[in-house]
Amino acid sequence: MKVLLTRPQGRNQAMEEQLSQRDVAYFVTPLLAVVETTEQLSDSCLSCTDNLLFISTNAVDFAAKKLAHPFPTHCRYFAVGQATADSLALHNINALTSPDNSQDSEGLLSLAELQHVKNQSFIIVRGVGGRETLAEQLTQRGAKVSYWQVYQRTLPKLDGHDICRQWQSFGIDTIVITSGEILSNLVALVPKELFAWLRSCHIIVPSSRVEIQANALGLNHITNANGANTQATLTSLGINLL
Repeated sequence: MKVLLTRPQGRNQAMEEQLSQRDVAYFVTPLLAVVETTEQLSDSCLSCTDNLLFISTNAVDFAAKKLAHPFPTHCRYFAVGQATADSLALHNINALTSPDNSQDSEGLLSLAELQHVKNQSFIIVRGVGGRETLAEQLTQRGAKVSYWQVYQRTLPKLDGHDICRQWQSFGIDTIVITSGEILSNLVALVPKELFAWLRSCHIIVPSSRVEIQANALGLNHITNANGANTQATLTSLGINLL
């Protein structure tokens, strides 16, 4: 097994360490670049909200960077996925998160704590152009929802033919995908004449939603890790976390 890691720059270290410890060969090619936005959130908005909901680890990191003080303690915190909850824990925040078998927005929406939210206020902390599922469902349940978009995503400048030759030369047969956007960037990057090679690879995805997306894009050797965190990914690779 030779693994391709595709998270944004600086986000692959945990997997690199775990794979290195087990002598599993890996190659790192970030297929998503993440940059900070100029959007700010006033202290008055923060102090008045009942709930802060974080979409990703990037949302946590960029929000923390933008704030001139620690995260507020008066409100409830929610995190899409264990990796995001773990990022909040580094800031001494205990967040409610998606169940283990559904580490995505739909899983978070199934929590009992989000069933009766009429007149509660939510700030969803996310990147520009994210999914609308959470906001739509919470609004339907009577909540007042606003966004704080703290980062935006771009596709790194890569030559598809060149990078695919590097992957094939290295012997990549397994690709770790941690978001739908990374999957879209991967498929867009691979030249048509090399798509058969991509289809032969084992694709690790983080959720049922991305699994459906992968199938729709013509991929069929797919494992749903039910999470984007290191433990879930290693388990899907058949590796036990020591």
